[in-house]
Amino acid sequence: MLPVMADRAMDLSGVPKEVRDQLAELDLELSEGDITQKGYEKKRSRLLTPYIPHITSVELSLPDVQLTPGHSAEPSPSPEAPGPSTSSAPRSHRGHRSGGTRDDRYRSDIHTELVQAALAKHKEEKMGLPMPTKRRSAFVQSPVENCTPPDTSSASEDEGSLRRQAALSVALAQSLQSPDYWINRSLQGSSTSSSASSTLSHGEPKIQPQPQPSTAIVDVLAHLRIENSVPPDVTSSSSRLDLPPAVKGMSRGQSRCSMLDNTADGVPVNSRVSTKIQQLLNTLKRPKRPPLSEFFLDDSEEIVEVQQPDPNTPKPEGRQIIPVKGEPLGVVSNWPPALQASLARWGATQAKSPALSVLDITGKPLYTLTYGKLWSRSLKLAYTLLNKLGTKAEPVLKPGDRVALVYPNSDPGMLWVAFYGCLLAEVIPVPIEVPLSRQDSGSQQIGFLLGSCGVGLALTSEVCLKGLPKTPNGEIMQFKGWPRMKWVVTDTKYLTKPSKDWQPHIPTANTDTAYIEYKATKEGTVMGVAVSKISMLTHCQALTQACNYCEGETLVNVLDCKKDMGLWHGVLTSVMNRIHTISVPYAVMKACPMSWVQRVHIHKARVALVKCRDLHWAMMAHREQKDTNLSSIRMLIVADGANPWSVSSCDAFLNVFQAHGLKPEVICPCASSAEALTVAIRRPGARGAPLPARAILSMAGLSHSVIRVNTEDKNSALTVQDVGHVMPGALMCIVKPDGPPQLCKTDEIGEIVLNSRAGGTMYYGLPGVTKNTFEVIPVNQAGAPIGEMAFTRTGLLGFVGPGSLVFVVGKIEGLLSVSGRRHNADDLVATALAVEPVKTVYRGRIAVFSVTAFYDERIVVVAEQRPDASEEDSFQWMSRVLQAIDSIHQVGLYCLALVPANTLPKTPLGGIHICETKQNFLDGNLHPCNILLCPHTCVTNLPKPRQKQPVGVGPASIMVGNLVAGKRMAQAVGRELGVVEDQDLIRKHQFLSEALQWRAQTDPDHVLYVLLNAKGVAVCTSTCLQLHKRAEKITAALMEKGGLNTGDNVVLLYPPGIDLIAAFYGCLYAGVVPVTVRPPHPQNLTATLPTVRMIIDVSKAACILTTQPLMRILRSREAAASVNIKTWPTIIDTDDLPRKRPPQIYKPPTAEMLAYLDFSVSTTGMLTGVKMSHAAVSTLCRSIKLQCELYSSRQIAICLDPYCGLGFVLWCLSSVYSGHQSILIPPLELESSLPVWLSTLSQYKIRDTFCSYSVMELCTKGLGTQTEMLKARGLNLSCVRSCVVIAEERPRLLLTQSFSKLFKDLGLSPRAVSTAFGSRVNLALCMQGTAGPDPSTVYVDMKSLRHDRVRLVERGAPQSLPLMESGTILPGVRVIIVNPETRGPLGDSHLGEIWVSSTHSASGYYTIYGEESLQADHFNTTLSFGEPQTLWARTGYLGFVKRTELLDSTGDLHDALFVVGSLDETLELRGLRYHPIDIETSVSRTHRSIAESAVFTWTNLLVVVAELSGSEQEALDLVPLVTNVVLEEHHLIVGVVVIVDPGVIPINSRGEKQRMHLRDSFLADQLDPIYVAYNM
Repeated sequence: MLPVMADRAMDLSGVPKEVRDQLAELDLELSEGDITQKGYEKKRSRLLTPYIPHITSVELSLPDVQLTPGHSAEPSPSPEAPGPSTSSAPRSHRGHRSGGTRDDRYRSDIHTELVQAALAKHKEEKMGLPMPTKRRSAFVQSPVENCTPPDTSSASEDEGSLRRQAALSVALAQSLQSPDYWINRSLQGSSTSSSASSTLSHGEPKIQPQPQPSTAIVDVLAHLRIENSVPPDVTSSSSRLDLPPAVKGMSRGQSRCSMLDNTADGVPVNSRVSTKIQQLLNTLKRPKRPPLSEFFLDDSEEIVEVQQPDPNTPKPEGRQIIPVKGEPLGVVSNWPPALQASLARWGATQAKSPALSVLDITGKPLYTLTYGKLWSRSLKLAYTLLNKLGTKAEPVLKPGDRVALVYPNSDPGMLWVAFYGCLLAEVIPVPIEVPLSRQDSGSQQIGFLLGSCGVGLALTSEVCLKGLPKTPNGEIMQFKGWPRMKWVVTDTKYLTKPSKDWQPHIPTANTDTAYIEYKATKEGTVMGVAVSKISMLTHCQALTQACNYCEGETLVNVLDCKKDMGLWHGVLTSVMNRIHTISVPYAVMKACPMSWVQRVHIHKARVALVKCRDLHWAMMAHREQKDTNLSSIRMLIVADGANPWSVSSCDAFLNVFQAHGLKPEVICPCASSAEALTVAIRRPGARGAPLPARAILSMAGLSHSVIRVNTEDKNSALTVQDVGHVMPGALMCIVKPDGPPQLCKTDEIGEIVLNSRAGGTMYYGLPGVTKNTFEVIPVNQAGAPIGEMAFTRTGLLGFVGPGSLVFVVGKIEGLLSVSGRRHNADDLVATALAVEPVKTVYRGRIAVFSVTAFYDERIVVVAEQRPDASEEDSFQWMSRVLQAIDSIHQVGLYCLALVPANTLPKTPLGGIHICETKQNFLDGNLHPCNILLCPHTCVTNLPKPRQKQPVGVGPASIMVGNLVAGKRMAQAVGRELGVVEDQDLIRKHQFLSEALQWRAQTDPDHVLYVLLNAKGVAVCTSTCLQLHKRAEKITAALMEKGGLNTGDNVVLLYPPGIDLIAAFYGCLYAGVVPVTVRPPHPQNLTATLPTVRMIIDVSKAACILTTQPLMRILRSREAAASVNIKTWPTIIDTDDLPRKRPPQIYKPPTAEMLAYLDFSVSTTGMLTGVKMSHAAVSTLCRSIKLQCELYSSRQIAICLDPYCGLGFVLWCLSSVYSGHQSILIPPLELESSLPVWLSTLSQYKIRDTFCSYSVMELCTKGLGTQTEMLKARGLNLSCVRSCVVIAEERPRLLLTQSFSKLFKDLGLSPRAVSTAFGSRVNLALCMQGTAGPDPSTVYVDMKSLRHDRVRLVERGAPQSLPLMESGTILPGVRVIIVNPETRGPLGDSHLGEIWVSSTHSASGYYTIYGEESLQADHFNTTLSFGEPQTLWARTGYLGFVKRTELLDSTGDLHDALFVVGSLDETLELRGLRYHPIDIETSVSRTHRSIAESAVFTWTNLLVVVAELSGSEQEALDLVPLVTNVVLEEHHLIVGVVVIVDPGVIPINSRGEKQRMHLRDSFLADQLDPIYVAYNM
């Protein structure tokens, strides 16, 4: 037997009646919004103060829970439940107050108490959740006063300041115990982080539990402190944060100095951000509930942790259930043969008898329709439909056609006439909601319904038709997803009286469809449930018998007449029994919540048909009830009585209205479903008979679908009331909800299935779905069917209790299945609402649904936030809801979002449209104003992090190097450079300075360089002789003014152009070493000048060559603000030099001498200069010449930055070596005229061009829409044979492909675009030349890449990554793939570091400290086995070599080199290697408003920065999308999501992201983010 328990509510019996009335009035004012929360509290406490001691004494003296059957008027609270700590007044009446929308289906005092208890328990283990940081401009919701909390920077030890600080850390607002207590708890919590830390780092310092908590308090507060103030205030704290060690991703070059010295890990220690992240880490260190099992299967398909079944899971133990039979359906002699027949009967014999009374908006009767009128109007309509639409030969409607009924709820009379008119005409009515706008919530799904039912005609009223949205020419708008509709107005004046000889055909009820009722599924699809004529009649008979309806009774109906109980009782059964129905539409209820109670009183109604909401609203409007009398009611049918939380609404209503004559036994909850119609209903009890028992069930049991009486933990109990017995003539079973319909055991929760003549017959027009729902044959344990009878699934979950009473605990569509346990959405809503709801959210506006993320369902809660709720309130409410749900339901929430008031999509009757809300959430269209994600706490099925195996070098490394016998070594070689025979050429090619002099003598007028401006006009040209002469002038100036020694370094500071080239050769002529530096940006000196200064200092430059304007900038006041301008080396401006020749031109003694220094800032923020010898320069130029077939008759166009790497080589060196003409286009010119580069290619008929990714991106984004216009201008790119992107990164395949596609129309060959690859140690390893096969593309499995494996998959395979070959290996270059740890060579198709051996590699780093070890490591390295004599340079890039089917120029099989990414950039997370670009690609794809993104790690937390290009209200939409996509595609949990403005992510001149700069700026709080979300 299930024990019995009455609802425990608080008692106000000690307070005089007039005070109680005033309190009720106050409650109403608050719910109507006429009074503020503060005013309410004040007035309320004033009213109650005199009675408080009196009440408390009463409360405490009450005994413990009474087990009385039924509703005792005011049951007692149990003493151990803690009293509310927040307000002085007891919670009594507050129980019955709604917050705003008055929808109180979820009110339960029991539940509120549970939640209070759960939170009190949690209060002891207080969490320090970091609050999100929000830019004020974005959300003006919160009032100003909570922007700047008191400063708490002094972490002194006195109690008071500790209390202040503790309050600041987002405490759950319940009163704190002493701080030492909870701080001590948090210490112990973090020290037991065995399982949780596995998702975090392995090398994190654990905090040890302290024996004397007071000493550790300051340290912990430093961890848990939150500064919620908005300006980037750097608070100084007396205790230093222990930052966990740096990410291990920088395996190379850890000895290089980072640019920030004074900080731990390059981060200012006491910035606000790091405090918050530290706090997040501390919170995450708390152990998680399910322990992670210790295994990892390498390289297997299993990436999901399989939850091991818990041996303690409760399992059903009862016997198999026996089907439950309803009472037989009695046979009454005068029951009509069809429902229309009873209308005909009453219309003829009882024409004056009232059928329907309709109220106006104020609740006064508007008109009454008699049975005579109803009959005559329905006849007219039937006649009109059949005879007056279309012609005799071609009628528009034939019997059996489907017709939509579109009438507002406020006009039930028209709907009744239309419905019965259709029945009489034998067409099938399909009542639907009135579409309000083209984009109405769910209108598309209604379109699906109309389509599947084949509806082409809609009936409506004149008023309704006028209100429908119209097109400008007055036609009714075509609604989204709807088929084309004809509209027919059914007002009486438009109907035709039937001719004398016409009679409607009323056959005996058969199995033809009578009407179609719409039903929305969990996914939002709307389907039509067809009800046959016999089912309709039988259902009316069954309801008549169960509810004992008598002829001539009065019924008050508050429900929607179009469907469900409102249609079955209020339209169909009422006509069968000649009942007088009084309809109270939703609009009237909103205006006058007491109207239904007044109608019952005035008409002495015997039956009322309501929902819990209506009970609640009536209680709210309590003050008007002076003289109401409800003693006439014999049956109060509660339509949503199957909702688990209806029990408290019924009790509370009875408590208030028992005094007004309401009898306890008349409350009749019932259960219904769209498919099976009425499932069960409680019959009215006899006067004074004991009331049915309640079931008090354990939530934990329920989540495993097992019925367990709750004994031990009061906090997680669910009290449910029965919904009576099964319907007359029906047979009921309980079957397992998923899998085959196996009968449940007696103590098991399952889906209720029903066999009855009174149910729906099918989903109209959808035979496939119909079979699984309407034709279910239950099977026994052995899997054998239990009989022939087909049952219908009701979609209700429940069990059969003692005495065959039916209990419903939830609906299938509200079921959330998380890690094998089931939770009911309604239960979660109720828990959330029991958490201090009044201040923060609206009661009836909460949506709970689940989304799939990483192979499991995850729970999302979305609520509407009140406009006056402050940021802190909301965040507190959210963190308390997390804890309450965790405590009561033992399930973690994935996401909690608050949206501004009135922004959630609503259903026609004002509820929240769940599936549309879910769709908005998934599409990023929810626009929350507050959001909290908890992936760390609720995603527990990630595999265990991989442990790296220790590697030792020795004989075993053959295996570690993965070189299995017989496997090809991963290497690739360019063709031979060949030997230069001619002595003259040797002289010419040994040194570039000599090559230029030789060209100036032999071919003085050959134009080497043409510089174009934005208009495409040549602003400067230079022949061989002119260049030589300008170089000489500069040499003379250097020797005269510079006072330089041979081998000194000279900085060249020039805009891109020919001056730069002349200065370079001037330096070579003078025997000094040029260092090209990008000039500072005049508009942004603070950011760009320090880099210039740094290169000048690091290179120990003795002199600066520059132009006059730049010289002025270097010495300007603005420059002085960011660097010391007094210590510049000698500055020489080369603009107007006198014509002087130097005494002699320097010739280096050997080719190993330094030619120039190449300085560049890597993406990891390292500034590195490499030394290029004369030998390396000439070999490199020769290699490029051979690869690209460059000779003096050729022209190439260059649109690149000329300051470092291959860009510099092509701009300054290549032409002088090979003699071809270079057309130079500075990339900056594209900003003022985008097409200049492409039009140059077309105008000069260029065959070979070189550009950077940034140039290509500018053209793709800026010119993508203008291809037609460019074509009209005569732009033609068919001449271009190769367009090479110069880069030091993985080829950006998407960009190159879209560039090719876009400009294909302009004649660009799809084979033309390719990439080059260079690195610091070797400026050019690959370049797609003229010979050799086209670059190939492969698809690699991303899971294997994380394990440093390369597994090739088919295009379009899940988790596949397309990679393009980086170009053909240059002549004279040899590449091998090496394991970076063991330094052993790897086999084909393994991922490893790319090592290069070539005569044009740089000769070393130029360092001021002379770190020889680093140089040897990177430049002259040998393999640990294999080829001890070859010297290699380490590029620092990961890649692999794959032998392709293609042939190279020599006829051998071609080996392709694929670059995957920089080793320094990789992120080591969970023991796997990730490339930031892959995560960023996923992030940027997830929402249209993400312009760019970047990721980095901080103490093993992954931080994602996304640039928002849309409006700021979309900022918070990105947080769950970003978290989701990274979890789904990369199996990583994002720790922090930062949303910033476009352009915040720093990008260098090569178009590469500077992630380390971004990281430093973020941690130093310099980003001014729109929003920072700390994921829990």
